[in-house]
Amino acid sequence: MSFNPKSFLYQHDAATGVATITLNRPERLNALTFEVYAELRDAFAALDTAPGVRSVLLTGAGRGFCSGGDVEDIIGKLFGRSAEQLLEFTRMTCDVIANMRRCRRPIVAAVNGTAAGAGAVLAAASDVRFAAESARIAFLFVKVGLSGADMGISWLLPRLVGQGNASELLFTGDFITAQRAHEMGLYQRVVPQERLLPEARAFAEQLARGPADALAVSKRAIALESHSTLEEALDHEARVQAELMTHPDYREAYEAFKAKRSPTFR
Repeated sequence: MSFNPKSFLYQHDAATGVATITLNRPERLNALTFEVYAELRDAFAALDTAPGVRSVLLTGAGRGFCSGGDVEDIIGKLFGRSAEQLLEFTRMTCDVIANMRRCRRPIVAAVNGTAAGAGAVLAAASDVRFAAESARIAFLFVKVGLSGADMGISWLLPRLVGQGNASELLFTGDFITAQRAHEMGLYQRVVPQERLLPEARAFAEQLARGPADALAVSKRAIALESHSTLEEALDHEARVQAELMTHPDYREAYEAFKAKRSPTFR
């Protein structure tokens, strides 16, 4: 990938196909700045077609995942902006989420510590979420006088945890434990801190070994069919599945089964 971010760490393991993004302002619990937002937006756009990237791991350095927008570098500076400039900023933050959801590569979030505000949205916008037992999460926009309509979270969260739980989280802005988030369905796995990155990475590697085009179709279908009728969903799935039946990966899976070996997907 030609993109070379300066505001966070990026590593691509060519052997496994996993690209790792590590938010890297540990002294500020990886709070976001204008630069971080812009580079995340560009990174997820680039990862969609980056050669050799088959899955993405998103995590944070130090004891936090991401504490949201930096109080001084973003929140304080927004007071001096015009209405047009504020809209330009909020559209940029939404573009980060749009590019995460458009990215055909599965995104695994390893929530290693506090996830708050925009940081909680980054976790929610990932495809699968692993969390450390000590990791708290809050969609705390109402705590700073804003709404729970931020970066698409009012669309994402009810689909993850249900309308009632989403309303509770967005109306109160309160922190909840990783265990409570797991009970709601927000996290797929909650593990001890020392096991978080190894397990999340192993899962990302498992996805990277899978059929990339088929996983991309699956990700797209999950998003598309959330607001489709059953008839529309059935029509879409009939067409895309028939197309994938002509893909070399389908033949490879068959040949591997007959030979009693693991398939090697393209």
